[in-house]
Amino acid sequence: MTTAFVLSGGGSLGAVQVGMLAALETRGFRPDLLVGTSVGALNSAYLGANGYDATTVNRLAAIWRKLRRADVFPIDPLRQTMAAVGRRRSLFSRRPLRRLVESNLSITDLESARIPLYIVTTDVMTGAEVLLSSGDAVSAVLASAAIPAVFAPVEREGRVLMDGGVANNAGVSHAIALGADRVVVLPAGFSCALLAPPTTPLAAAMHALTLLIEQRLIVEVAHLADRADIIVLPPLCPLSVSPVDFRSADNLMARAHDTSGEWLDDGNHLLPHAERFLSLHGHRWAQPTYQEIA
Repeated sequence: MTTAFVLSGGGSLGAVQVGMLAALETRGFRPDLLVGTSVGALNSAYLGANGYDATTVNRLAAIWRKLRRADVFPIDPLRQTMAAVGRRRSLFSRRPLRRLVESNLSITDLESARIPLYIVTTDVMTGAEVLLSSGDAVSAVLASAAIPAVFAPVEREGRVLMDGGVANNAGVSHAIALGADRVVVLPAGFSCALLAPPTTPLAAAMHALTLLIEQRLIVEVAHLADRADIIVLPPLCPLSVSPVDFRSADNLMARAHDTSGEWLDDGNHLLPHAERFLSLHGHRWAQPTYQEIA
């Protein structure tokens, strides 16, 4: 059996995937290939470069614990003002994100990965999905994470590429096309229990993106259910952390580890209609554990 791990996008909620990975590792799940999109591309690239074991997952968790918003979304009022009037291509510089990727990625080329690694991006000019599996690793990850308007697209091999979530966030179809007959999907989820709607353009854009991811994933899993054994780990619920809030990574990882472990131990991964674990919903009166940051 060929097993693919598919890691979707979700901003700071990508920490959830690390807890899921820890739960899967202790229960003997092993990926034969990795497909990552956006923040899922960052996590996938780290696993692909270093191999999948408890040590690697723990080191990835340590990176997440140190992350702060400025490491990904650096505040620069002048740049954001200039972007608003069309004098910059994006609201945020990707230099901090590039430094983060370069300092933690131990391979230069995707084909050097210890686990076959596939990064989902989108061609800006055509909207077509572009699956990267060779060439420069850093630019591939940055392209997959280039959220429109938030980060500038990446020019690579004659193409201009942006966030893979625009065309195909989950990547389940790619995993099946690559020969996987078991696909384990690690969704970052969405903030289903915010106290109020997001109050900044960045927070609003990221929240909208996570909702789009969830919607696309539901459709894709249901559509491909007869093509492979698809396991969708349950997103955290209720969740009141904004996808631009990096302060809660440790708690997200711990919750995801416990929730995923219990879910797997109860045999829920053997149940049909995996898409039902992803249903869109809200918690109007829920008391959140963490507060969204502006």
